[in-house]
Amino acid sequence: MNKAQLIDAMAAAADLTKIDTKKALDAFVEETAKALKSGDRVALVGFGSFSISKRAARKGRNPQTGKEIKIAEKNVIKFKAGSELTDIVN
Repeated sequence: MNKAQLIDAMAAAADLTKIDTKKALDAFVEETAKALKSGDRVALVGFGSFSISKRAARKGRNPQTGKEIKIAEKNVIKFKAGSELTDIVN
């Protein structure tokens, strides 16, 4: 399912216009990104939680040359599914 399909499905389920649904989805994504960037955790009970984890700097290899390279430290986004979502999928 892509973003347009998700907007269509949400609009139909919530009896909203596609424009309002797109605004709501875009706001959700934007506010979630802001919260994660500031180091907060975003938890949606039953659905899951988004959090940030630091990946330490490490050494890697260029697969074409085999030369060792340095991979910088970075933040990665993690998602842990909630129990209700897990039950629905299984």
